[in-house]
Amino acid sequence: MLGIREISNFLPQEKLYNYDFKDKFSIDEIFIKEKIGFEYLTRKQKDEKASNLCIKAYEKLVDVDKNAIDCIVLITQNGDFKIPHTSAILQDKLNLTKNCACFDINLACSGYIYGLCAILGFMQINGFKQGLLFTCDPYSQIINDDDKNTALLFGDAASVSLINTEPIYVPKAFKFGTDGAGFEAIFCQKDRLSMDGRAVFNFAMQIISSHIEQFLQENSLSKEQIDKFLFHQGSKFIINSLAKRLELDESKMPFLAKNYGNTISSSIPLMLQSQLLEQNAKRILACGFGGGLSWGSCILEKNQKEQK
Repeated sequence: MLGIREISNFLPQEKLYNYDFKDKFSIDEIFIKEKIGFEYLTRKQKDEKASNLCIKAYEKLVDVDKNAIDCIVLITQNGDFKIPHTSAILQDKLNLTKNCACFDINLACSGYIYGLCAILGFMQINGFKQGLLFTCDPYSQIINDDDKNTALLFGDAASVSLINTEPIYVPKAFKFGTDGAGFEAIFCQKDRLSMDGRAVFNFAMQIISSHIEQFLQENSLSKEQIDKFLFHQGSKFIINSLAKRLELDESKMPFLAKNYGNTISSSIPLMLQSQLLEQNAKRILACGFGGGLSWGSCILEKNQKEQK
């Protein structure tokens, strides 16, 4: 049985304070607190690359033997270079064995869910016992600081999930979707990100809420049987609006990113880490959605051997 044993994250100490940009973008405190919800945005150093952030996340892992790592999967759209894949650079920097399989996945906010499914399948078919799932997408590299639609949203972060045969949480079901017709809603051209916030919000309201209802129905589960709904932290307004549409209390579907921002594929593992430490939730539904347009959800259940 494969699943998530441990998660560690790295958030840079340097931060932008969104209240400093009220005059620049003609916004008020209510817009920051209640609409976007991000009061601070984490920022990596200018000379740091994705692999540097990933290593800092890896160094916080407690229960890992690097000589036993069979594979690395990295979710990123802003790797160190266009070629080669950044997971290969990580293999070298971490001094892992040359028998370690490495590949990157080009996905954004749905990336952790896709990556989790991919690494589980890859490990299972190859008989692997230890794998590392990294996420890191430093969008600060592609943001136009004068663009209100993106400059106030994204923070830098990295995470690593240890996948092995002694898990605390075990994925029980996945569900995915794509609508490529909406690709221009979140779009990067010539190393500059653009986003249509209204289109993203409409996508979340029209697609994600029904996707969750269908996912639960397919697995014969009610919302009451899910202890936590951990959704990609696109903005406070999106999270609260989805919670209202799904008739979920904020304590069950929290917004937790006010101090670091939308961290793309790291959004879900940042929240999952606290669940691994607390181990209060027996069943979690995690959902990522964004660029593509792309979405994916996973039901995680606590390993019975780990039940307290």
